[in-house]
Amino acid sequence: MRLLHRTPLAGATALLSTLLSASALAAAPAAPAKVAPADASKSIRVLVAADQESVLASQMAGRIDQISVKLGSTIKAGQLLLRFNCDEQDAHLKMANAEFYGAQQTYESKLKLQSMQSVAEIDVQQAGAAAQKTKAQIQLYQAQMRQCNIVAPFAGRVTRLLARQYASVNIGQPLIEIVNDRKLKVQLNVPSLWLSWLKAGQPFTVHIDETGKRYEAKVQRINGRVDAVSQSIEIEGDVLGNPDNLLPGMSGVASFTPPAR
Repeated sequence: MRLLHRTPLAGATALLSTLLSASALAAAPAAPAKVAPADASKSIRVLVAADQESVLASQMAGRIDQISVKLGSTIKAGQLLLRFNCDEQDAHLKMANAEFYGAQQTYESKLKLQSMQSVAEIDVQQAGAAAQKTKAQIQLYQAQMRQCNIVAPFAGRVTRLLARQYASVNIGQPLIEIVNDRKLKVQLNVPSLWLSWLKAGQPFTVHIDETGKRYEAKVQRINGRVDAVSQSIEIEGDVLGNPDNLLPGMSGVASFTPPAR
C-alpha cells in the first residue's frame, strides 16, 4: 500500500485558504429581508353594537304601579315604560295650587288697598313674596310628578327588566335597559399599517356568524391612538340599511378591499 505524504507547507496553505473563504462570506452584506405588505384580505373579527343604549334609573323613591313593556318589546320614543304610585305627590300639588290661589288673592287685595293708601308698601311686598313662594312650590311638585313616569328617550327594544311591578325602589336604582336596534354599528381592530389607505367613509362587508348573511357597512370613525403592543387601531363602522335580523352582540368577520394604486 502506498501512503500519500503531505508536507507541512501544503497543510498550512489549505488552512489559510479555508479561513480566507470564511472571512469573505462573513464580510458579504446580508440580503434585505422582504416585508410582506399588510394583507387586507385577512379575517378581522367584528362585534355588532347599538349606536344608542341606556339603563333607565329611578329618579325618585317609591312603589312601581305599572310596567308597560316586557323583555324584548319594541318601543317608540316617548312611549310610557313604567309608572310609579304618586298619590302623595299629587296631593302635595293640589295643596300647593290651593295655597297659591289664596296667596295670590291676598296679594291682589293689598295692591288695591295700596292704591287707596290703606296699606304699607312692605305689606304688599310680603304678600307678593308669599305668592311667589307658593308658585315655586307648584313648580317643584310638578317636577316630582313628571318623575312618576319613565318614558323611552329613543326608539328601540327592551333588553333587560331590572325591577318588578309593585316593588319599592330607591333613587338611582336601575329599572329598564333599552337599546336602539334600528341604528347598528360594528366595532373592530385592524392593523395600523392599513392607515396608509383606510379612510372614513370607506365601504366594507361584514359576514355575521349568527345569521350567515353578508351586510354592507362603511367606516365611520377611526381611533386617534394606535395600540403599540398589537400594532392595531380600533375603528367603528355603520351598518347600511336597517336589517331586521341583526341584533347587538352578534359577531362575524369583516372584509376590506384596499383601493387600487
